[in-house]
Amino acid sequence: FIEAMIENLGSGQQPDPDLCDLLAAVADRNGSEADEDDLHRAAAFVLGYIDQVPYMIKVASTSASNLGLQDEMNRILGTVASYWKEGDDVIPDELGVIGLLDDAYCSLTLLQAVSDNYRMITGKHLFPNDLTVANQAMHRIIGEPYVSELDTLVVRTMKKARLLDAVKKLAGEDKRLLLDANSTVWNHGPAGQLDVDGLEKLGLL
Repeated sequence: FIEAMIENLGSGQQPDPDLCDLLAAVADRNGSEADEDDLHRAAAFVLGYIDQVPYMIKVASTSASNLGLQDEMNRILGTVASYWKEGDDVIPDELGVIGLLDDAYCSLTLLQAVSDNYRMITGKHLFPNDLTVANQAMHRIIGEPYVSELDTLVVRTMKKARLLDAVKKLAGEDKRLLLDANSTVWNHGPAGQLDVDGLEKLGLL
């Protein structure tokens, strides 16, 4: 369902004009001057950010399953899916690319929060990707009052899923051997992150 919504955005040769107008307004709000190339790079970042959602959902589901956290992760991913299905959400989906900014931000911020909390408790990364900088940039693109509402939803979903309680149990001594032996959980830092090159021209970094 999510992949179909993203594919419906199309892949035109030119960036979405409404998205470019939004990014120009963001740059102006930040006291920055962005030329056409800057706006096109920023638009490419936004599309790449949205495209990342299906991949991260698959990674999250696989990692959680390997650690015995599938039930908790399913509750989180259920919230993600329901948000994407809600057309009249924080930013209405009828607005095209702009209408999916909140869906993608809610999804990726929530999954990054899961990974961050898992790492704080166990010392290991749950996902190979670190989306922190990308999420911060999208936070500034969406802006208030919308982004505060989305951040509240992320916190509420984490609490409702009780994922932190499950991770704390996994961090107990009796589970350490499982964690140490599991090759699907990253001992090293994340392998990569979304390309944010050029976003400083819009005052986003």
